[in-house]
Amino acid sequence: MSPAAGKCTVPDRLRESVLARQGEAGARWLAALPDRVARQLEHWDLTLDRVAEPGGRLSLIGYVRRADNSPAVLKAGLVTAETAQEPAALTHWAGRGAVLLLDADPPEGFLLLERLHGEIPLRSLVEAKAMLEACGLLQRLWSAPGPDHPFDSVAEQVAVRSNWLIEHPALAEELDARPLVEAAVRTAAELLASAEESFLLHGDFHHGNVMAADRAPWLAIDPQPLVGERAFDLAWLAQDRKETLAAAPSPEGAVRRRLHQLAEAVEVDLERLRGWALFRSVAAGLAALAAGDRAGAELYLEFAGRL
Repeated sequence: MSPAAGKCTVPDRLRESVLARQGEAGARWLAALPDRVARQLEHWDLTLDRVAEPGGRLSLIGYVRRADNSPAVLKAGLVTAETAQEPAALTHWAGRGAVLLLDADPPEGFLLLERLHGEIPLRSLVEAKAMLEACGLLQRLWSAPGPDHPFDSVAEQVAVRSNWLIEHPALAEELDARPLVEAAVRTAAELLASAEESFLLHGDFHHGNVMAADRAPWLAIDPQPLVGERAFDLAWLAQDRKETLAAAPSPEGAVRRRLHQLAEAVEVDLERLRGWALFRSVAAGLAALAAGDRAGAELYLEFAGRL
């Protein structure tokens, strides 16, 4: 579909996710999105082949062609505190371990990206192989952020999330998770007080955010960049595919083995990894519950409880 051919269609998953998180503001953003995408296609002289389905939860992904007929991806994202610095991170990495940024309009949430094989995520590999590839990719991404970087710190994000957890005790009580929440907040404070590293982190690194590519076997997408210690980033990978851990004959043993393997693979302190995995899983669990996903919340908290 060319820019003049009409408006794109907003995928159901994007619509449901944005409405659940943003309410009326999200509804206004969704209503304006087709016209905004059409204008951006014209501005960048792009032809829209198709919209990815089911696509992202906070962004519309369009497979496009540039004026020279080369393939690319137009990402039309909802700008949030977590996603606002995505273009800065992609610029910093310059294609090293991550998708290459071709053009950007950050205030409007539009990114033009190299086209990867979106139908082949790292999740398509068996777990052991996927974890090995993921660790290697993370080590390429972790880098010095530079003296005048624009990125928020892990400490800033953790403070916001800790305060939110403390201010919503009813959510914890609904799942009988108050002891877990208290332990998570206390552990995070202790980890921040003793943190010594300062790396640029992906922030949302898991198998679903790594895609097959032509110029490299795998490249990361959708960063929510932060600056802080590597264990914080690795902790989100540690909880990935937690359904397989829950189904193991000994779930607690499976969780311990995964954390040991990940910590050893990238030379991160095991106890710091365990602590951040606890905090991030608890925070994600209560956020899922607040969004109406009780089953997802329970899965996060079950994982946290096994730590």
